Amino acid sequence: MSDQLRIETPALPSPASPSPGAPELVPPTALPPWIDLAAPAFWRLPAEQRSAAFGHLRALPAPVYFVERPAGPLRRERGFHALVRHADVLAASRNAQVFRSAPGVTTPEPARWVRLLFGDSMVNLDDPRHAQLRRIVGRSFTPRLIARVEEDIRATAARIVDRVIAERPADFVPAVAAQLPFQVICAMMGIPEEQRALILRQIDQASEHTGVHRPLRERIRFPAQGLRALARMQRLVALLGRERRRHPTEDLISALVGADLDGRGLTGRELGAFFSLLLVAGVETTRNALAHGLHLLSAHPEQRALLLADPERRLDGAVDEILRHATPIIQFRRTLAADHQLGGAQLSRGDRVLLCYAAANRDESVFPEPDAFDITRDPNPQLAFGGGGPHFCLGAHLARQEMKALYRELFSRLPDIRSTAAPEIAPSTFDHRVRSLPFTFTPPATG
Repeated sequence: MSDQLRIETPALPSPASPSPGAPELVPPTALPPWIDLAAPAFWRLPAEQRSAAFGHLRALPAPVYFVERPAGPLRRERGFHALVRHADVLAASRNAQVFRSAPGVTTPEPARWVRLLFGDSMVNLDDPRHAQLRRIVGRSFTPRLIARVEEDIRATAARIVDRVIAERPADFVPAVAAQLPFQVICAMMGIPEEQRALILRQIDQASEHTGVHRPLRERIRFPAQGLRALARMQRLVALLGRERRRHPTEDLISALVGADLDGRGLTGRELGAFFSLLLVAGVETTRNALAHGLHLLSAHPEQRALLLADPERRLDGAVDEILRHATPIIQFRRTLAADHQLGGAQLSRGDRVLLCYAAANRDESVFPEPDAFDITRDPNPQLAFGGGGPHFCLGAHLARQEMKALYRELFSRLPDIRSTAAPEIAPSTFDHRVRSLPFTFTPPATG
């Protein structure tokens, strides 16, 4: 981290007491200047500083409004209300009639021409269209497909550990964490083996700069790199979809294009948008959770000992606590479709809110000692997959199965596997992305 970003955390002032009468928004001027969730520099601060900032924001009487772009002669002001309490994120997530996903849940919002060209991702859609697509996808996950996927997860985890033992890689992220979700999703979708290396490169390019502030010179030097990668992925899946319509197999692409719900299956563009979402979101989030998990269990040997002493009893709790503590997706956005009161504030139609899962998962009113890593935490209502409602993560069960299968395989065969340094984190406003994680282990005895 550069010297310019080593911001000293001043003592946080005591939050003001709520005033009687109608709820009011808390002005950002009441905060120390370094607490600015709209500033890229905030997301480059050490995790401890950001956690302290979230704690201060949770204690305020109402959500704070942050300005991302001031008003100008030819443009309107753009900003968001930061929802950082567990209860507020939960309430907004479950009220999809008021808190809408369109026109986009990420920042910047997808341009209209991008949506027309590539199709709308399900995360950016609202009902009834979202519900229709989700039903098509949901019906495609038949019990037979799910059973085959679960078997493939276990077999893929075993093959990855075999390769780790044979090749002794130094970086856990590309060798282990990225491989499991990618290979499982490709097998589930029916992607041929010979095309997977190319697709993995496209995923990395499509997601590399999501939520990362880049200098102008980089944006000029690498114009639309992510969009070009997205186009290549969607072209490939469109060709596969066309082939599966003519010659269906037992993979997910065949099920999606051949689904008979409301008179149709997924169109080629809808299939491409879903494929991109599944690959980028499914691979990125699980990859990051797996990497954070290894480091957390390495940095907390007492928790690791608990897990290894009784893995079948502790594995579910360990996965939940890793997801809570790491929170792979930091935030999503919503746009209000109507005036609404939430968390001590009167919000207006057209306002944008930030659902800050990273802050909600450290809410001290829900999680005692929220900064502690405790795999025995019970209950653990973590929001790593969202706060419920129609946009609860479709891949939540798959991600949990992958994490449990890989940790079970790793710790049973390489019980001393551990990270040797802190993970290298990308300074993203969107996801808790791990670029690399050095690790080591003692190979099992042979003979």
